[in-house]
Amino acid sequence: MPTSAKRVHFSPPAGLGPLPFSNGVLVGDAFYMSGHLGLDPAMKRIPASVEREIRFMLDGFRETLSRAALGMEDLVFVQVFCSDVSLFDQFNSVYRTYFSQDFPARAFIGSGPLLFGAHFEIQGIAVKRTRAQGRARKRKK
Repeated sequence: MPTSAKRVHFSPPAGLGPLPFSNGVLVGDAFYMSGHLGLDPAMKRIPASVEREIRFMLDGFRETLSRAALGMEDLVFVQVFCSDVSLFDQFNSVYRTYFSQDFPARAFIGSGPLLFGAHFEIQGIAVKRTRAQGRARKRKK
């Protein structure tokens, strides 16, 4: 019987009060990320600008990845919940700027209302790339 992998839990950002979940859980080379909203870090609320909301959300997502020594290139799957699917194109125009190579698999799901009046919430799974994977990726191109 295999031994279970060590789990490392990452706390949610300070200032949001004690929350009953982890922002992410690292299990071996896989990192499971909780939902992230586009709260303005200074004001702790959703900004009026949809583009700024998307950027705050993705910046926070990237920051959580970096705390686990990962980057956007390590994402293999993301799920985006959206309270207004008419914002799909606007979301994609910002989202694509956060990736320099391949995009992760993604689900974009129309939802009901989101916490704090957010338009979007994103969650994901990342798997640490090995050096060999990086070299193979460069040769493939």
